[in-house]
Amino acid sequence: MIDWTTPWQRPWCGPGRGVAPEAVPSDLPRALNALGGAPVRFIPQSELPEGVAYESHIFATGGVPTRDNLHDLFNALCWMRFPQTKRRLNALQAAAIDQSGGVQATRGPLRDALTLFDENALLLQAPEPLWQALRVRDWPRLFAALRPLWAQATAVTFGHALTEKLVVPYKSITAHVLCLPVPTGLAPDPGQGPHPWDAWLAAQLTPDWLATKPFTPLPVLGIPGWWPANEDPGFYADTGVFRPPRPQSPT
Repeated sequence: MIDWTTPWQRPWCGPGRGVAPEAVPSDLPRALNALGGAPVRFIPQSELPEGVAYESHIFATGGVPTRDNLHDLFNALCWMRFPQTKRRLNALQAAAIDQSGGVQATRGPLRDALTLFDENALLLQAPEPLWQALRVRDWPRLFAALRPLWAQATAVTFGHALTEKLVVPYKSITAHVLCLPVPTGLAPDPGQGPHPWDAWLAAQLTPDWLATKPFTPLPVLGIPGWWPANEDPGFYADTGVFRPPRPQSPT
């Protein structure tokens, strides 16, 4: 059962409650299309022609192959709430596949980054001191010294695999935070329709920048207010989860 009241599910609960109040429907594509709100159609996975790349098919036809499972449910909800960003990611994937002559054994830097974004990215709007601590993985500063600043922060689990994992949360779930601070001047999320960050985000995504893999890790249940256990400072002492930065290689 999906708990739509959790901080990570709130951005998705508007459309999500209408599709899967307790479980994924046995015909998820039909339920999604009846709900509306996406710039694409959801089709059964069986309609993806053999030998045709998933992303290429979406780009060419506007049909998103969809299975009856949580993973594809959250993918569809992201299409509803971040339509411009999802279109941008899909267009970049399709172009990269076309330029390489089809799906290859190795995706390459751009497609790796696009897949990571789509599956596991977290978007963060936060004061600059939090960003500074996060980038260097200074967990004590990020979660203890600067803890009051998290009241001014907003995090959104964009990646649909990440959101799926959080249906049954466990301490080590780690997001890849997109190193692109969300401007504080954007409107608050009304919970329905395109997310207020969508148009801005889509406009930022360039192939060369994404190919650098501009992400930094964050164990998401460490975010203050997201998990009761993190109110105990000892929660962050687990170095198997809150790992220190790797030593720099000598030059």
